[in-house]
Amino acid sequence: MKNPENILALAKLPIDYMGLIFYPKSPRYIQSLDSSVLNILPDNIDRVGVFVNENIESVLEQINKYKLSVVQLHGSEPIEYCSAIRAEYPNLTLLKAFNISEEADFFATKEYENVCDFLLFDTKTPQHGGSGIKFDWSILNQYKGKLPFFLSGGISIEDVKAIKDISHPKLYALDLNSKFELEPGLKNIELLEQFINQLKNE
Repeated sequence: MKNPENILALAKLPIDYMGLIFYPKSPRYIQSLDSSVLNILPDNIDRVGVFVNENIESVLEQINKYKLSVVQLHGSEPIEYCSAIRAEYPNLTLLKAFNISEEADFFATKEYENVCDFLLFDTKTPQHGGSGIKFDWSILNQYKGKLPFFLSGGISIEDVKAIKDISHPKLYALDLNSKFELEPGLKNIELLEQFINQLKNE
């Protein structure tokens, strides 16, 4: 999210998280969004800062500036990096993203179990997320880790039934992005509302 009016409209939906991209190479990069814009968010919506191999000092600065309650690390950040952020903000929710294309990709998640709160499983692509491409969700059955996970990667309005069919006990949340955009960083509020209603009612 980076458009003030769009943020205000999205805040009226029954959502739990709102993402802010702090990766300069992303078309959704937050750039110089006035942090006061986020003051309209209700307390039940967590502010998620998404970072890709950013220096830790910058991450800590943005946590403070935008009052982030969740940090999503979408690069190749090591355990020590996560521990350093945790040491500075013990109450912060830490989310580590992993690109998934085969069962072996889950092996790397094991060592993060003691420093992160959640994992996020996304499609393996050259860019860091936002591809709009799905991976084979049947691979999720091979995940045996202890951390709950967010499912990401090309989720669209057509996926309601397939999502309902996922029975993995660790599936915690859905990351909705490119398939619900009018343009990068600008969400289609009506389509999101339709998806949420279908997910709850079907």
